[in-house]
Amino acid sequence: MSSTESSGRTADKSPRQKVDRLLVGLRWRRLEEPLGFIKVLQWLFAIFAFGSCGSYSGETGAMVRCNNEAKDVGSIIVLFGYPFRLHRVQYEMPLCDDDSASKTMHLMGDFSAPAEFFVTLGIFSFFYTMAALVLYLRFHKLYTENKRFPLVDFCVTVSFTFFWLVAAAAWGKGLTDVKGATRPSSLTAAMPVCHGEEAVCSPGATPSMGLANLSVLFGFINFFLWAGNCWFVFKETPWHGQGQDQGQGSSQESAAEQGAVEKQ
Repeated sequence: MSSTESSGRTADKSPRQKVDRLLVGLRWRRLEEPLGFIKVLQWLFAIFAFGSCGSYSGETGAMVRCNNEAKDVGSIIVLFGYPFRLHRVQYEMPLCDDDSASKTMHLMGDFSAPAEFFVTLGIFSFFYTMAALVLYLRFHKLYTENKRFPLVDFCVTVSFTFFWLVAAAAWGKGLTDVKGATRPSSLTAAMPVCHGEEAVCSPGATPSMGLANLSVLFGFINFFLWAGNCWFVFKETPWHGQGQDQGQGSSQESAAEQGAVEKQ
């Protein structure tokens, strides 16, 4: 065997050895503990939250029937989706006049702020829980010995708990407004041609909001997961140990006082 072939094989083995060492160094049993198991759930439900909201798309519609026999029935189909800037969504409203065929209209409302905040929070939660899992599984000794890491983890966990509550509630309210703005009845009410005597309007396709409703549900699930994780992260901080030490010290002092009273 030549030296070039042997050196090529060692070069091929070195990346594999690094990966094997990394996988061997991971302590998968930490996932069986509440701190690691909840972080996995947070990672998964963050994906579900921003994925279900960011990938949503729906359609609404209406039918316009002109009383003029020269005009046929006009079908309107309007597509909308994330980030729910409905005022930028265009559709063509048929006219029953002989001179013009249609008029460009827009949906009503801009609900991008709660939707984008919800999705952004989900993406940040995804990256943070992934980094926390790597630190907890691979560098758990550093996590336990350096008391700053549990303190930072606790502060970030409390912050994400608050933000998830705000984001889920805000997006739930925003989704309610989106439903009201995209109903077929709202579409026909916004078209001037439907208020005259030259046309008869009827509702068309009703948007399906199942995926958007799930995103709100995933948002509140994330809130409960982060709120429950606050206790398990708090147990890793020095504050929890100080509370136990103070409790033990007070119990020892009370026991000593009782012993002195009994001797007297």
